[in-house]
Amino acid sequence: QATSVSTPNVAKVGIPFVVGTAPVHTAAKPAKANVPVLATSWEEAVEKLGFSYDWKKYTLCEFLYSHFQLFGCQPAIFCNVLDPAEMKEAAEAKEYPVAGHQAVLPLEALAASLTVTVKGTGEDGSDAALKADEDYSVFYGRDDSDAYVCVLELLEDGSAYDAASLAIGYDAVTPESVTVADVAEGVGQVDASMTAVGVVPDLICAPGWSHDTVVAAVMDTKAGAISGLFKGKALIDADCGTNGVREYSELSGYKNKNSLVDEDQILCWPQVRLGKYQFHLSTQLAGLMASVDAANRGVPYESPSNKNLKMDACVLEDGTEVNLTWPQVELIAGDWGVVTAVNFLDSGWVAKGNYTACFPGNTDVKDQFIPVSRMFDYIGNTLIRTFWPKQDKPLTPPLRDSILRTCNIWLSGLCGSGYLYGARCELLAAENPLAELLAGHITLHVYHAPPVPAQRIDFILEYDVSYMETALTA
Repeated sequence: QATSVSTPNVAKVGIPFVVGTAPVHTAAKPAKANVPVLATSWEEAVEKLGFSYDWKKYTLCEFLYSHFQLFGCQPAIFCNVLDPAEMKEAAEAKEYPVAGHQAVLPLEALAASLTVTVKGTGEDGSDAALKADEDYSVFYGRDDSDAYVCVLELLEDGSAYDAASLAIGYDAVTPESVTVADVAEGVGQVDASMTAVGVVPDLICAPGWSHDTVVAAVMDTKAGAISGLFKGKALIDADCGTNGVREYSELSGYKNKNSLVDEDQILCWPQVRLGKYQFHLSTQLAGLMASVDAANRGVPYESPSNKNLKMDACVLEDGTEVNLTWPQVELIAGDWGVVTAVNFLDSGWVAKGNYTACFPGNTDVKDQFIPVSRMFDYIGNTLIRTFWPKQDKPLTPPLRDSILRTCNIWLSGLCGSGYLYGARCELLAAENPLAELLAGHITLHVYHAPPVPAQRIDFILEYDVSYMETALTA
């Protein structure tokens, strides 16, 4: 006889699905374009996606560096929308100097497309064509300035080992040809994560693209129904470029104008900088949320607010520093529902903001607070995963009781660990009319109350004259 209580199949949290562009043509094992790829380490991600510090062109690299190198979080799911087979153009052949038997080309050069000649070295004085793997080899690496480049190296046994210059033509990948429609289509691939990599993400990110209203709208839609079943959050950046929000006072109007008012959205502003590296705040927030979740045994009941980011300045798109005062931060994070960053005394730089983008228009406690809303997603996602195998079994009292027992035991464990104030699962007669039961539909009502963040701690200071009286008359 089957055990009457099942083991919960607990939903994973803090797993980002990231859409953007990557120099996949430089990767050792290049991932297919527009297909979700799972990575559990920096090495694996670089092996599948390649890497470059030019994050304007290759937006996934920003997230890859932040998530794996700065926050040490894993796994992450990436969807690269840059297809080198389609998004390329011919670069005009020109002369490249050779130093140390190497010629340096732009990273965008496609290795398999190179045509290489040495002028005037043929038998009749014509240009001599070189052959790959006989006269030269090609690899991707770093130059003296630490930039990633394409390197052509002349082989010692080849015919042009001591050549001083080479005439080189090639096809170049064109990351600038990626469109908003391409990225929006890539966001839609979040539904394929469950079958493609066997993992369902709960954070949707598109650094460098999420400020576009079309991309943000698709991210929001997908976050509300990943694979049509699961829920997550869309991490969106407010535009802080030339035509975006350059002053904090513009944020409230920007939110309303662009309809960034949904409980499945977390809106961020501005960008952040660490040394010479600049990040979208959504990128670092995803890493911060994942690390906070991991510290709480994979339960998203704690807000990322007031936790340390990896940064040393707030900046706009063009690198202009933004120095926010505490009253300004209170307006941004406390009144307008936008996550920002603040350097408060000896706490260092921390994220600040407990609200989803629906606040202040929607003040329902289950929607407005990031940790409370994520706990609703977490519990709902876990119930789907746990009881999916029960579908299509005979609708009998033992089935009903098994679901109720399993659910209540798991909820009780969450309460005992302090992740919930309280919780219970019930089958209510009013929610299960005979017509629905005859159709094979059963409804269970889950009551639960996740903790709300302690946003304010007030102290009232009062002069108690009795202490003076006691001190002076003793």
